Amino acid sequence: MLRVTALALLLAGAAVPAMAQNLQIHGGPIYTGVEAMPRAELVQVRDGRIVFAGRAADAPDATGLTDIDLAGATLFPGFTDGHAHLDGIGAREMELNLEGSASVDEAMARLKAWAEAHPEGPILGRGWIETRWPEGRFLTRHDLDAAAPGRLVALWRADGHATVISSSALAAAGIDASTVAPPGGEILKDAAGQPTGLLVDAAMDLLGGFWSQIGDNPVSARDRYRAGFAVYARYGWTGIHFMSAPWDDVPLMEEMAEAGEASIRVYNSVTPDGAAALFASGPRSVADGRVITRAVKMYADGALGSRGAALFEPYADRPETTGLMQIDGEAAVPVYEAALRSGIQIATHAIGDRGNHEVTEWYATAMRAVPLDQWDVADPRWRIEHAQILRPSDYAAFRDLPIIASMQPSHAIGDFHFAGARLGDARLDGAYAWNSLVDMGVIVVGGSDAPVERGDPLIEFYAAVARRDLDGFQGPDWRPQEAVSRETALKMFTLWPAYASFREAELGTIEVGKRADFTAFDIDLMTVPAAEIPHGHAMLTVVDGVVVWSRD
Repeated sequence: MLRVTALALLLAGAAVPAMAQNLQIHGGPIYTGVEAMPRAELVQVRDGRIVFAGRAADAPDATGLTDIDLAGATLFPGFTDGHAHLDGIGAREMELNLEGSASVDEAMARLKAWAEAHPEGPILGRGWIETRWPEGRFLTRHDLDAAAPGRLVALWRADGHATVISSSALAAAGIDASTVAPPGGEILKDAAGQPTGLLVDAAMDLLGGFWSQIGDNPVSARDRYRAGFAVYARYGWTGIHFMSAPWDDVPLMEEMAEAGEASIRVYNSVTPDGAAALFASGPRSVADGRVITRAVKMYADGALGSRGAALFEPYADRPETTGLMQIDGEAAVPVYEAALRSGIQIATHAIGDRGNHEVTEWYATAMRAVPLDQWDVADPRWRIEHAQILRPSDYAAFRDLPIIASMQPSHAIGDFHFAGARLGDARLDGAYAWNSLVDMGVIVVGGSDAPVERGDPLIEFYAAVARRDLDGFQGPDWRPQEAVSRETALKMFTLWPAYASFREAELGTIEVGKRADFTAFDIDLMTVPAAEIPHGHAMLTVVDGVVVWSRD
């Protein structure tokens, strides 16, 4: 058990006071992430900065330091989720959660129980995924109507790229057999031409009438963020790269940070509606860098599970479609050019091989169009979010431009149960190719995409090094050579997210002068058998020398 002396530990979700920034930590393995000195026996922190990391015998005087005995737990540089959705993580704690539903019947049993427990108002939820259900199909409005008769229901698929709504919700949105899906979207219809209730990608934009009818979300934005901060501190994350951060929520997050309510670091990549304003203002930072906003998130295509990822060749299990592009170069490139001139980072969602290829071409076009002396920063560090399905011939673009590949290991261990059916075997050569990209010198940032996935750093680390599902299964088409070493996995969740947020000089490793962000687990990730990694627990989360969560 972790032992902390002379320190009142914070309750999860509580405000973070400017205290306890002077620490001495010892009593377990300490991995620094520094190649020249990978291990330390003791770390000292003063005023939120690391002042010593090395042998205990060499440590300076500890007067005035709060002593933390790890009691055998293992300390690492602070883990950062390089791609997640903070508002969705919080909402998952407050809305209907369908994660882990094993069938249509189980998912609808949960909906029925929720409806009975919450007899008034709309029902919002997410987390279902049909790929391993015995029924082998998407949910429909008829399923929802039977479980919650007459209710306004919207349930997002786990990937967030499709939602199923009830008949009442269809009516509220004004969607019927004559409704035409917008470009980049699909309204699934039955044999009679009637909507099944499933809307894919851009078709979800048709929900305006639904939102108008349900009124304000009963869960406030502040409550969602409070819950998200609490969950992530408890998991051991010291930071999050918040993708698709709603532009209108940025002032709220900044206010929460200034008030001490942001227990972990937030690096915002905002929705495109905030691009013009962010380009005009330049990067934003508050509370000594606790919340930084300096990126815009764009979308090139959809998701593989809902067949929205844009492919060069048709889907193997639905040959009439090649997926859905959400934007074209004519619209994207001017935004990218403006970003170069303003010093704002670009992060573009791309999953399919065609989606990824198009984005690399658009990036190159924008970089050629803007003279180097007009770039606000010499190294813009543009990113592609997901980079899931690549043609091996496109790897070089990530190295040469260069492009940061922001990837989520847990997607592979879930998707490989259906990726072969969607893609066929040949296209799996470029699927979730973490190791191939790393070998070429590409920065690969590890993330979770929570709430699409659970958001547990131990699951993500395990997926990266084992490339097996949580039951230990690895199919013959899972390309085991794409698993990474543990040293690489550690960089994926520490140093490389720091680099991707322009903060490698102060975050990502345990070395003198850097900010005191630490994560401790009850297992040694670098030595424990891989199968044990997902069963570990976070023990301690420290941000700027402040203990923001402890399992003790």
